[in-house]
Amino acid sequence: MSLPEAAAARRRATELRGRRAEWLALGALLLKGYRPLALRVVMGGGEIDLIVRRGGTIAFVEVKARANLDDARQAIGAIKRRRFSKAVRAWLARNPSCAGLTLRADAVFVGRGRWPEHRPDAFTLEGL
Repeated sequence: MSLPEAAAARRRATELRGRRAEWLALGALLLKGYRPLALRVVMGGGEIDLIVRRGGTIAFVEVKARANLDDARQAIGAIKRRRFSKAVRAWLARNPSCAGLTLRADAVFVGRGRWPEHRPDAFTLEGL
């Protein structure tokens, strides 16, 4: 296998692991009473993995999958938080009916062989 083919295969495998983690996270959130509003939202120069609602709260969820939960917990850096917040602002601009609700940035951490860990209000949404 050539170097470009190997790189493409790694990207596909990483994408598949990420999608699997998102579905596991969504399943865990459904069991907690959240209902999905959107999946894999890309806008405003950022990406939101899941947007869910429970009662008067909308949670914008970043899903991080790593071999272990400690690595997953460390994976949301400042650049990711800024891009995530930009995407949230863009989504809210297109969904003005949600502006009066409680808005939160949650995270779900997925580790190999572990139940997903939901962290409500994991970080601050910038510019809101």
